[in-house]
Amino acid sequence: MKLVKIEERRASIASEIRNAYIDFSAMDVSVVKITTDVVIDGEPVVGYGFNSNGRYAQSGILRDRIIPRIEGAPAESLLDDTRENIDPSRVWTAMMKNEKPGGHGERSVAVGVIDMALWDIVAKVERRPLCAVLAQRYGRGAPDPRVFVYAAGGYYYPGKGIDELRREIAGYLERGYSTVKIKIGGRPIAEDIERIEAVGDLLDGDFGRLAVDANGRFDLATAVQYAEAIEPYGLFWYEEAGDPLDYELQSDLAGHYRPALATGENLFSMQDARNLLRYAGMRPDRDYLQMDPALSYGLVEYLRTLDVLAEHGWSPRRCIPHGGHQFALHIAAGIGLGGNESYPGIFAPFGGFADDTPVEDGYVALPDVPGIGFETKGALMDLFRRLF
Repeated sequence: MKLVKIEERRASIASEIRNAYIDFSAMDVSVVKITTDVVIDGEPVVGYGFNSNGRYAQSGILRDRIIPRIEGAPAESLLDDTRENIDPSRVWTAMMKNEKPGGHGERSVAVGVIDMALWDIVAKVERRPLCAVLAQRYGRGAPDPRVFVYAAGGYYYPGKGIDELRREIAGYLERGYSTVKIKIGGRPIAEDIERIEAVGDLLDGDFGRLAVDANGRFDLATAVQYAEAIEPYGLFWYEEAGDPLDYELQSDLAGHYRPALATGENLFSMQDARNLLRYAGMRPDRDYLQMDPALSYGLVEYLRTLDVLAEHGWSPRRCIPHGGHQFALHIAAGIGLGGNESYPGIFAPFGGFADDTPVEDGYVALPDVPGIGFETKGALMDLFRRLF
């Protein structure tokens, strides 16, 4: 088996929305297509990968460093012991050759894009859904038949008031989601509380089905101010109040806020996740971890992160990855995570799941097709064909 061709393209996901920290007016992603010499049903096996929203396209790193290293490695060094399939761990080693430790930022995103495409290939060569491959290798033998998903929305954008927010959230509930998330920190606290209460009304007063996300905007004083204001509501979680690497702030916040906290989507390595567990006061009985495999060196690194979590007494069920993509959905089902984020109608066509697989009571099933299942998303495949 051989990787014949690796291609990268840039795709726009620009929109008018913003959170408390950034807007998405110039947001784009890298998309990778890897073609192999394996032929199934008359067609070469192809794997696709892309990075999650919030981090920009990685064209330079991919084209100048990561892809040339794979192309320069002996073909047999990238294969598993059967010599009939790719070994993503061995490809990962080739991608990271001559990279110093530390500084887990943009290169982790570039590696994650390739890693996604590699796992798509691995499962297609085995002619099984990725979740089934992962369950056999790293899970309990069989994947979860359904995965909990929540609708992430509630962004700020020009002219959006309470009525528009209510219509947006009502649309998510109509689509089958039971739990939703909205942004905070982009308006004065009084306005954010008004937004929280408006959504709570749609949830029949069940604020435990509502999460809020500050996107790392707050200093400690503001984080605590919001904590004191929102604690009586008993929200699903209070997400990323401060800078993702300010573990002291996170730890201090936990002393002021008893309900669930969530963070981790902007941590990009096993080492960063380990430091979070060591120093940030995260509580394994109630808090959630949101590391995104597509942004943090891929599944190869995410498996190392899960090992660290186990060493610190954390269940994988406390992990609900950021990103809203099918790759994380397969990982959640295959390894037994607590769920997956979803962006219904946002960051299209990369977000969302199979076209013919609806969300029901807050859960979604995975299609029984080989690989990650990108082929079950018509708009996404149309984009891939245009790009390549």
